[in-house]
Order: sequence, then C-alpha cells, then structure tokens
Amino acid sequence: MSQRAIKISEPRSGLNVHAPLLDAKSPDNAAFLWTYLSEPRVVGGIHAMWTGPEISCPVPPAHLIGASYASALPAENATLTPQPGDIILSYVPPRMWGGNPDAIFDIGLFYGQGARLLFPIGWLAGSVVAQVRPDEREDFAAACGVIRRNGACEVTFERAEI
Repeated sequence: MSQRAIKISEPRSGLNVHAPLLDAKSPDNAAFLWTYLSEPRVVGGIHAMWTGPEISCPVPPAHLIGASYASALPAENATLTPQPGDIILSYVPPRMWGGNPDAIFDIGLFYGQGARLLFPIGWLAGSVVAQVRPDEREDFAAACGVIRRNGACEVTFERAEI
C-alpha cells in the first residue's frame, strides 16, 4: 500500500528527500499542501533567522491567485518546538505581520534540535504536516546545512507516493 508524500529537492545542496504526509493528524493542512502540489512547485528558500534550524520556504502569493483552497488553515498536529525532520506548514492571516495584505503560507523544513516557532510577532503554532523519512534525516540535515552556508536557494516540492 502506498502513502502520499512530498519529494523535496534542491540541486546545489544535494537535498533530495521524501516526507510522508500526516493526513490523519493534519488533514486540512495536508490537503492544502497536496492540492498546492498538483504540479511541481519551485519555492524560494532561505535559512530562517528567528526559528533556528529551519529552511523557510514561503509560498509566493502569485502561486495562490484564484486558488479556492488558499484559505485560513487551522492549527493541526500543532507544535511550537519542531523536531528534526518535521515539515511545518505555518499560516499567518493577512495584515497580521507588518501589514502584509496577503496571507502567508510557509513550508518550514526543520533539520536540527532547538527549533522554535517564535517570530517578531510572537509565538505562532505551526502544523506538522509531514516528516522526512527517518533513514533520510541525516542527509536532510547535511543538505540544509549546505543551504545555510550558501544562502538563498530554490527548493522544488512535488507529489510522491512511497
């Protein structure tokens, strides 16, 4: 029996992992991500400044124009302290952060200990929507470390079955 997953890749760092979706624990967030990935998506990624060991991949607002599924997401399987391998989907309502008129949907790739979802606007629970397979977490952390040293990158997200 196969399981829905996302494939996450970035060529300069060698990032190439699979993260099974946690459909039962975060159904609305998993549905958003699966629908968003109806086609492979390239999203700018950068090492996060506030949250610790995270590559932050904010979904470009242009990707969501006219998308009926791009609505407020509930906190599901919520955490304030992501663990290594967690893929976190964070939702910030319009105008909450600096008056930004667009809602923010951020895919966070958490790769090390000590992460926290504390932002300049305060604590913001994120939904653990997927987790990198345990046998790929060491390579995941190494690739994210390369991204941290290299700076901004382009991360590809696509649907997978494992």
